[in-house]
Amino acid sequence: MTPPADIAIQAVDLTRRFGRFTAVDAVSFAVARGEIFGLLGANGAGKTTIIRMLTGLLRPSGGEAWVVGVPVHDRPEQVKPRLGYMSQKFSLYEDLTVEENLSFFGGVYGLRRRELAGRRTELIDLFDLGRMGDRTTGQLPVGHRQRLALACALIHRPSLLFLDEPTGGIDPVARRRFWRIISEAARQGTTILVTTHYMDEAEYCHRLGIMQAGRLAATGSPPELRAGYRAASIEEVFMAIASGEAA
Repeated sequence: MTPPADIAIQAVDLTRRFGRFTAVDAVSFAVARGEIFGLLGANGAGKTTIIRMLTGLLRPSGGEAWVVGVPVHDRPEQVKPRLGYMSQKFSLYEDLTVEENLSFFGGVYGLRRRELAGRRTELIDLFDLGRMGDRTTGQLPVGHRQRLALACALIHRPSLLFLDEPTGGIDPVARRRFWRIISEAARQGTTILVTTHYMDEAEYCHRLGIMQAGRLAATGSPPELRAGYRAASIEEVFMAIASGEAA
């Protein structure tokens, strides 16, 4: 099966086992191009494992997935250069400066010197990192590190962006700023898959998949989910699913 051209991600019965433990259990969903799709769930629900499989970092135990038209279950190395990925664990080089990290990741993705210089300046302005440009990353406050991590994920203008708990550990004001940038990237055509356990962040997504114990318990837009569960908020939807109530 090859997904339609307007589908950026297609997962079919995607499964991952670690020994006898099933971390992701036959999960199926599709993400349209230009869509913000959120995976919402508690820690340990399987969100990060799904991202690791879709980015080619972890081989599925079963099922199939296509990412930007490439069967990642068969050809994971062909997928990686086409993606942007901000991992849950901070993964930049703490002994490099802001500019040096941006230059390094731009070089990894093959940006030429002139293009890289322009893109680096653009992102430093966008993320308000100018005053931090000559400081090593290890010296930055947590919020600024997260901004830099997102900037590095975007430096090559990927068509598909994976964000794994991108706002963990930062204050609500900084979280709202992050989401403004994420929403603007989607408006410009970038497809975004984001994981979160913050209920309020779910409202920024075009559609949601609610994860529970490795399974996809419900999918839909925030208004559809609220209506289906007769809930006033996504938090109420989540609690209803956790308690076993049917839509």
